[in-house]
Amino acid sequence: MNRKINIFESVSQVNAPLPVIRRFSQYFRPYIKEIPIILGIIIISSITQTIAPLLTGWSIDNLILKGNWLGLLWMLVVLTIVYLTGFLSNRTLIVKVGVIMQHLLAQLRQDIMNKLQTLPLSFYDKSKVGDLMSRLLSDVNTLNQVFSPMLPQVIGSFFGLLASAIFMLSINLQLGLITNLIVPIMFLTTAFFARLARAKFRITRQTISQLSIKLEENISNIQEVQAFNRAEINIQEFKKLNADNRNANIQATAITAAFLPTIDLFNTLTWGIVLTYGGFLVYKNIMTVGAVTAFLFYVQQFFQPIQIITNFYTQAQSGLAGLERIFLLLDEPVQLEDTTDAIASGRHNAIAMPPIQGKVQFESVNFEYKPGQKVLENVTFDAEPGQAIALVGATGAGKTTIISLLSRFYDVSSGAIKIDDIDIRKVTQASLRRQIGVVSQDTMIFSCSVAENIAFGNPQATTTEIEAAAKIANIHDFILTLPQGYKTQLGERGINLSKGQQQLISIARAVLVNPRILILDEATSNIDSQTEKLVQEAIANLLQGRTSFIIAHRLATVTNADKVLVIEQGQIIEQGTHTQLMEQRGVYANLYSLQLVNNIKTSLKIGSRN
Repeated sequence: MNRKINIFESVSQVNAPLPVIRRFSQYFRPYIKEIPIILGIIIISSITQTIAPLLTGWSIDNLILKGNWLGLLWMLVVLTIVYLTGFLSNRTLIVKVGVIMQHLLAQLRQDIMNKLQTLPLSFYDKSKVGDLMSRLLSDVNTLNQVFSPMLPQVIGSFFGLLASAIFMLSINLQLGLITNLIVPIMFLTTAFFARLARAKFRITRQTISQLSIKLEENISNIQEVQAFNRAEINIQEFKKLNADNRNANIQATAITAAFLPTIDLFNTLTWGIVLTYGGFLVYKNIMTVGAVTAFLFYVQQFFQPIQIITNFYTQAQSGLAGLERIFLLLDEPVQLEDTTDAIASGRHNAIAMPPIQGKVQFESVNFEYKPGQKVLENVTFDAEPGQAIALVGATGAGKTTIISLLSRFYDVSSGAIKIDDIDIRKVTQASLRRQIGVVSQDTMIFSCSVAENIAFGNPQATTTEIEAAAKIANIHDFILTLPQGYKTQLGERGINLSKGQQQLISIARAVLVNPRILILDEATSNIDSQTEKLVQEAIANLLQGRTSFIIAHRLATVTNADKVLVIEQGQIIEQGTHTQLMEQRGVYANLYSLQLVNNIKTSLKIGSRN
């Protein structure tokens, strides 16, 4: 039975390595045309490696033992050419495969980034930023550390192993068969150690992910950490996670450390067998000294590829553990997909949202973040083009959920949301969001220039258009006071700007995309009264001719709205203009009167202190 694998499921529950390896091998498909070249290089490398012992053995029997020193000199020249050819072919193979691996890993990172951009907000509701960054950076880097340096050696080793086995059998069939009998035992031993190592490396990937999560949370919230004296507690929590990661790596290293001496033991045992039995055959005149010498060289060449392959397989368990986590992420379903009505011939450019006029309809909308836990229930209202709709109510009432559904960050559980009589599920998400602007309470400023921040939603905007948007948002004059004007680089999260300045840049960003529907989520909160006046003027400029949805806790800011929706426990319990709702003397009137009284009391207290 098919089963969806959740990204948060323990990686130990994922299938065995073969499916992971098979899937990873698909990334090599674009480089199939390189295979003939690589095979040619490998053949040259294998020939140079395997012919050298044969020439050495022949030289002992036919040149050294017979005193042919001139012939031996020429043989040294030949061997030098052979070894030099082998060196150059090996170097070319390493570079060739290394370049392919870097392209491959870059594509893997790109696939992860592409996936992260398409996953719905519901995925990020349950995800940790540190864990996602760990998959993109740490897990892929582990693959780079394991595969890039070792894969070319492994590819060449397979052919070198085959060639060595053939030459040993050709020199002496019995001795060759005895030597080859050790191979199955070695591979069974490798499989045993690899299985143990893989279990430990899974734990190392999980613990490094937890470390990344803890580190990201602490750095991102350093102000709160210091304000609440959490430094020592956080240090101890990190110390425990760090110790878990250390112990997991020590256990994995211990397994690897036990594995390599085991392989060396098999190598030594085989040498002893060859020397003993080979010496007996020389004594019986069945083999020559040169043939036994050549055979010993082939044993060395035979075991070197086995050591490389088995060592690679054991070390690769760390990379496979990382691949499991990466593929779990890539397999995470994109729950919000454009419907078949919005796709033509498999391309997302067929049914785009036409230019929006601004009519919005919520028709009996129900929504659940989790099955059985209703957040919105039978939400129904209309907004005509150009109207301002205010959403008020207590925290957690469902206001933000309503605007998230309008932007189609989530899909309704039942009912429908229509814009200009078109169900928003029938159009592509990109064409819908392109015509909706959002100015939120928590503005996001990026660590790039002021101009790039304003042009975030419209990267093709000209300098003139960017400055025009800034003027509408009442931020142009301030920008000119900055050291480099619009080219001034802003710190991470806009740390060099006040909350009000960040908000004005956010408004300029919305102006530049020229949305037909505008969402304001507490856009004037947490700023001083002087800056609020600038923000209010900028918002007034932005609202002209647009359908807008305004979330506000301060009811005094929405008295001019065309319609006020009072939300309580996911339901609209009242709706109408400010005047109509005040006349009803219901929930809205009580809230407004209470806020007014509180504001008066606060003003009186401040006045008495002064």
